[in-house]
This record gives sequence, structure tokens and C-alpha cells, in this order.
Amino acid sequence: MKALLLNGSPHPRGCTGTALSLVANELEAAGIGADFFQLDKKPIRGCIACGACSDGRGKCAFDDDQANRFLEKMDESDALVIGSPVYYAGANGALVALLNRAFYAGKSFAYKPGAVVVSARRAGTTATIDELSKFLSISCMPIVTSRYWTMVHGSNAEDVAKDREGVQIMRTLGKNLAWMMKSLDAGRAAGILPPPEEQWDRTDFNH
Repeated sequence: MKALLLNGSPHPRGCTGTALSLVANELEAAGIGADFFQLDKKPIRGCIACGACSDGRGKCAFDDDQANRFLEKMDESDALVIGSPVYYAGANGALVALLNRAFYAGKSFAYKPGAVVVSARRAGTTATIDELSKFLSISCMPIVTSRYWTMVHGSNAEDVAKDREGVQIMRTLGKNLAWMMKSLDAGRAAGILPPPEEQWDRTDFNH
């Protein structure tokens, strides 16, 4: 088993990367692989609602940025941790652009545990956690939590390492995610499978 850790910061070893590494350490200590996906600094397209991804391929029509590479990694993974810095009380816009397209086009999110990690100098963390958690909750992904909101604080990686409570929250999240992944795997081995998916009864407000 392995989890995919998506670093939505343009800085691989910054605050968000440090928090994700703490989660990864606990996963690996529990015998679970931790695969990092680093958001690069190149432009990421927003969704244009073209509908091309409805062909069932599980890919976005635009193949000139990281979105489809992320989906390929997700196909191979058993869980997802989304990490983001806080920009103006919200997630990194490039990350949100990727997630908008990936979650709409992708076919491999359901029933895989998901978690969110957020870093900030000071404020905007809970709003960002809410923003990113919605991607998980709309996709039948069991959301893994910790003993407090899954955030760390600091202006740089060294500050995050000094955030004792934040570090503990990340450790606990990693342990909880490992437990959830192993529990689901044990359930599948015992013949307890995810419920069959119903056809989407999509309705509009006018009918």
C-alpha cells in the first residue's frame, strides 16, 4: 500500500513540504509507502467545462500540465494527502486549478482515504482546510483527521519544526491514516467491499 502526498506549494522543502514529510515519516514507520507529487512552478490550466472528460477515460482533455500526471499517480495510490500553503485565506490557486480538473475527470478517488494539511504564517488555515476537504467529501473518500485541525504555523521550515503542537498533529494524522488504510485493507481481505455505486440521479432546481 502507498499514499500519495500532493505538495501544493511551489517550494518542495518549505512549510507545507515539512508538514507532509512528518506525515510521511509515520506512514513509512507503519510499513506504508509515501509517494510525493510536487506541484511545479509552470502554469496549470483552469477547467473550462468543455465536457471532454465525460468520455470515461479518467483524463482531462488538456495534457500540457501536471493534471493528468497527478491522475496517473492517483490511479496507483491507495490514499491521498493534499497539502497547501494559505494564500489570502485560501489554498494556492494553481493547486485548486489542478484539483478542479483532476477530481472532475478522475475515476480513482472513491473509497480511498483522504486528508488535508495546511500551513500558514498565522491565519486562514481553517478556511483552507474547509476548501480542500470539499474535494474529498464529494468523492466518497473517507476523510482522516487528527487530534486538532490539521495545520502547522510558521514563516519557514525551521519555524514549522518549532511548532510542537503542529508537529504532533502531523504525527497523529500519519498514524491515523496508516490505521485507516490497514483497516480498509483488512476489510477487503475479509470480503467487505465498498458499496456498489448507484447511477447518479442528477437533478436541477427546476425539475
